[in-house]
Amino acid sequence: MHKYRKKPVVVEAEQWFPGKQVDGVVQIGVSGITGEPVYGVHTLEGVMACAPGDYIITGVKGERYPCKPDIFEATYEPVEEGDGNDA
Repeated sequence: MHKYRKKPVVVEAEQWFPGKQVDGVVQIGVSGITGEPVYGVHTLEGVMACAPGDYIITGVKGERYPCKPDIFEATYEPVEEGDGNDA
């Protein structure tokens, strides 16, 4: 089997919490158990649910998708402004 390295790509992302307006996050329903709003993000693959604390990533083609905080923090690191790699 061949091995591949993920190309370094700079993305924009913002951590979402209820009450915070983040582009792409919409209410998609109401929980039948708690009656609380359920939120999601329209992605290229359809609607993906998002939970408080998820990061909403804007991809290289402008697409948006949610990412769990632990995965985000293991995969991404901050980019310093002006380093030539910022979006």
